[in-house]
Amino acid sequence: MDAKVTAVLDAYHERMREEDRRRNEAPPTGGPENWRDQVLLAVGPDSGKLINILARSLKAPNILELGTSYGYSGIWLAEAAQATGGRLTTMELQDYKSAYARDMATKAGLADCIDFKVGDAVQMIADMPFGIDFVLVDLWKNLYEPCLDAFYPKLNPGAIIVADNMLWPGGEEVKRYGRAVRAKPGMTSILLPVGSGLEISRFEPS
Repeated sequence: MDAKVTAVLDAYHERMREEDRRRNEAPPTGGPENWRDQVLLAVGPDSGKLINILARSLKAPNILELGTSYGYSGIWLAEAAQATGGRLTTMELQDYKSAYARDMATKAGLADCIDFKVGDAVQMIADMPFGIDFVLVDLWKNLYEPCLDAFYPKLNPGAIIVADNMLWPGGEEVKRYGRAVRAKPGMTSILLPVGSGLEISRFEPS
């Protein structure tokens, strides 16, 4: 992996360790919504490596990331896109998070293969052209199923879909997503205890 990419990932990992240290020293203030907006809430190194490996297995993939946040998982996906001649489209509701992610991607030398989009994910998916090869679902949990319904008709044969937080924090919304993705025609799916739990699905129409 390129030294600039490794340096940016190391910076993210240091921020993760610092956030963990602060949470252990004092409980979050300002309410849960405010806390979620300030911290990375990233997929974590193991999940990052796995999505990178999966995306790298595809030839010139059109990658969709739902939930840019502060850009950690996007670095893993953009590195795979750059290595394979693909492209990453990443969607985020908050413009300041997207701006931070863009800055980190620029430092990693990956910004040229990323399209940063800010707004409502379901609507932005509807505006996308057909032909998606890889999807990372990691945004507000109540949007998992609506986003699935939006991107499913646009999947290429062999497309891979990864949904994070399926085991922790879990909840009924991600359980509904798990049932929904497994019910889609042509979908094969497995839940893996990696990171916070990843539902990994592959689309292969009959």
